[in-house]
Amino acid sequence: MPPSQAGKPAILVLAPMPAAPVSAGNRRRLAATCEALTRGGFAIDLAYYAHEDQIYRRFGQHPPTDLEEMERTFRNVFLIEARTVIPLKTRSTAFGIDEWCPDEVGDFVAWYCSAYPETGAVLVNYVFLSRALERVPPGVLRLIDTHDRFAGRQTQYRPFRAEPNFFYTDADGEAAGLARADVVLAIQAAEACYFASLTDSRVLLPPHFPAQTPFAVPERVARIGFLGHGNDPNLFSIGRFIRAWRDGWTPDRPELVIAGEICRSLPGVEGPGVRLLGYLDRLEDFYAQADLVVAPMLMGSGLKMKVGEALSFGRPVIGTEIGLEGFEPVEPAHRCRDVEAVKAAVLAVAADAEALARLTRASEALFTRYAATALAAEAELIELLRARRIEHRIPSPRKRGEGRDDLVVGATSGSEGEGAFQDAALSKSPPHLRLPARSADDEVGRALSPRAGRGNANPDAESFVVRGGGLVLTCETSARSRPAADPDLGVLVATERRPGHGTAAVYTPRRQRWFARVEASADGAAPDLGPLDVALSPEWVRDRTLPPATRAALARAFAQMQADWETGGRIVGCAAERLEIETLLPGVLVNGTHPAAAFLVAGEGASEWRLERVTPLHRRRIGTYANLTGRLPAPLPVSLSFRGAATGPASGCLLFLIDDGIGRIILPEGAA
Repeated sequence: MPPSQAGKPAILVLAPMPAAPVSAGNRRRLAATCEALTRGGFAIDLAYYAHEDQIYRRFGQHPPTDLEEMERTFRNVFLIEARTVIPLKTRSTAFGIDEWCPDEVGDFVAWYCSAYPETGAVLVNYVFLSRALERVPPGVLRLIDTHDRFAGRQTQYRPFRAEPNFFYTDADGEAAGLARADVVLAIQAAEACYFASLTDSRVLLPPHFPAQTPFAVPERVARIGFLGHGNDPNLFSIGRFIRAWRDGWTPDRPELVIAGEICRSLPGVEGPGVRLLGYLDRLEDFYAQADLVVAPMLMGSGLKMKVGEALSFGRPVIGTEIGLEGFEPVEPAHRCRDVEAVKAAVLAVAADAEALARLTRASEALFTRYAATALAAEAELIELLRARRIEHRIPSPRKRGEGRDDLVVGATSGSEGEGAFQDAALSKSPPHLRLPARSADDEVGRALSPRAGRGNANPDAESFVVRGGGLVLTCETSARSRPAADPDLGVLVATERRPGHGTAAVYTPRRQRWFARVEASADGAAPDLGPLDVALSPEWVRDRTLPPATRAALARAFAQMQADWETGGRIVGCAAERLEIETLLPGVLVNGTHPAAAFLVAGEGASEWRLERVTPLHRRRIGTYANLTGRLPAPLPVSLSFRGAATGPASGCLLFLIDDGIGRIILPEGAA
């Protein structure tokens, strides 16, 4: 527990995104709200429902989540496994308000409120998690930080001929969600008025951005900057601005520098006039390279956190009306109609020192007005929390990890309740695990290594090593979630998924993480790790940095890991380097392109086979199919065509892996 949080009244903050690193607008909003509550004299217990981790893994990326940094920041940190698959598309006109809030979220809130009865308020981020507030006991203040308006949000995509891949609902659904709260936080005034029309709950405006750097007129505009996450509004908007900016660019014009996770989604855009900085750990490093910040947004609602952040660092801003929505802009350069107008405004101030000075003064005045409104809103929120006498509820002396394992809360009807009535103590041996990640650059991995000369940088980590098959596997138990590789331990290949509900051990941020490296002296058979419940890293399907023999040894070691689905198969063709299997496949994998990896495990050996083709069949000849987790839809009959290094055995187990899914196809004796 940070010393600054000790002895203060507590608030539970529940979020579907991590609070560190602060690499996206919603994370900045979460951090700003928590900082405001801390300034108001409250201690924060942060519960991260690992929704974003699941989404990153489904797109083949290592989740950029820093649980260690979160532990250094908050009184307690809890990790809620995202076991239920979050739907990104719906066949209805809108998502139901509770479709993105599975039982495991409410189960955690019920457990927390029983284990920490002195907590006086629960704040959930996003209206789609409002269902969790139904598990909050009477007398505890319930708040929703909306972040955005979600009713009709899908209409913003129509001009781009695209479909949204984030939550949207209708007005009735949004009203039902807001009604579960006593207090609703709106991110800007227009949305506050809209929410007030839907609910009787009290609606407040957001906390403010503390000033980081005073405004100063740049000597010249050598570089303009854009910092963002790789979401659709950012990609659509900056993509069009890049095309406009490149058109007619000459070396005497400013260079456009782009930073943040969005850089991963912009391959091939670098060239004259455009440079990608990638992800930067420190915001100061970005703003030191940008004389002026652009917000050429063409879609999106809410408040553009990137604009507030730029203003807090004293940078003049030019953007569209959508880009500065919520800041009540009056300067023409803050109300551009499109990307061409943003470009014209940038070129105008780059060529005119007086115009640049006027823009800087206008940006400072904009920030001052916004800060005054936000400070008043923050004061109102803190006063409201104090008026509910949260300050008299003194937090218990329990420290992080102690929790209340004696107090077990049963799972709700409809959740599996797996382990709900058991004391899930931390395992000393490899527990069940399931799919990991890809985040940190090699430099970050080296910096975070427990053996990188940082002394006690990771004092609570526990580890053990197993060898065999030319492979060294290190299992580290810690909250060190950020690196996807370690210079000493190797590549991250799997991360534990802790089963169960309703005990402190289930919600600890400490997880077992498996790292793999090649070692020729590690002779003998590959180890058998048993029925682990894990999340697999991109190494299995996307990255493939380990040698083929090592990957095959890994498959043998993890052959018994818990699968999402299991079925039988029949070899219908086997010649030279080719293998044809008739089987069943989850329907979502039958059509389209889905990156996959396949390993045929037989006896003590394993071999990797490359999937070349999935052919739908009309007749179903395989009768057995088990949907073990409910994560993937009903199966369809298919024929799978593989190519490998040599003819495979006539029986065994075929591990069929996708980014965030594990399948097992059993090929019995005589399957050929």
